[in-house]
Amino acid sequence: MVSFDSFVLGAEGPIYHQILRFVQRGLAAGTIQNGDELPSRRVLSARLGVNPNTVQKAYRLLEEAGLIASHAGAKSYVSASPERIESVRAELLVSDVRRLAAALRQTGVSREEAQALLGRLWDEDEKKEADCP
Repeated sequence: MVSFDSFVLGAEGPIYHQILRFVQRGLAAGTIQNGDELPSRRVLSARLGVNPNTVQKAYRLLEEAGLIASHAGAKSYVSASPERIESVRAELLVSDVRRLAAALRQTGVSREEAQALLGRLWDEDEKKEADCP
């Protein structure tokens, strides 16, 4: 069962889009696997405290994206091929990096400063991960 325990409502757009991104990121990271069952629309809407129509829209978009399969009166499951998952991962990376690059340029950060900052933060995070038992 896909767990939404780490899902946090944010200010990054409509809730249905946040649900869509959560599943996409889970697939890209491997924390959500092909064949995993999703919570029912009603269960997820109650858990997140959102309107059931919001979850319905997110699930419909996931179906249209070829990431889940749903049948009337039946459960919804992740049904994405490895190629589709890799495509989603690439799309997320490009989108996220493009957004970050635009934000850095808007704040006057040079390419060299951005690369140095990314390298430093990457190294710090790796060290933190290595230090955690």
